[in-house]
Amino acid sequence: MQWREGGIAPQVVFEVLSPGNHPGAMAERRKFYQLYGVEEYYESDPDRGQLRGWLRQGDQFEPIAKMEGWISPRLNIRFTMEGLDLVLYRTDGRRFETFLELEQRAGAAQQQAETERRRTEAEYQRAEAERQRANRLAEQ
Repeated sequence: MQWREGGIAPQVVFEVLSPGNHPGAMAERRKFYQLYGVEEYYESDPDRGQLRGWLRQGDQFEPIAKMEGWISPRLNIRFTMEGLDLVLYRTDGRRFETFLELEQRAGAAQQQAETERRRTEAEYQRAEAERQRANRLAEQ
């Protein structure tokens, strides 16, 4: 939807291949993105553990010869393959978390918050019972 972005093309495109992707269709997509000014184009095939990339040179895409350890000029992130998995690293060397890792961390944070809520509620109940006891003693 370049028209919504003031005519500016996406600078970086990632394609994650699925078993239904045909090489010819992928070549057509690459041509499309080349035509519309994309600067960097990457294809990741998680089933085969392959990563390929192209970088704009003038008005053409040129294949990136070595993707292992490649650092994106636009995003400044490093690409590596660990087994079949594409792993991306931040500029500070930290690995980007996977969706599953983010989900697990969010779940752990939610559990911690619930534990803290229960502790606070128990503390409130204890304080309320103590207040009521103090009131009864004061009445006596």
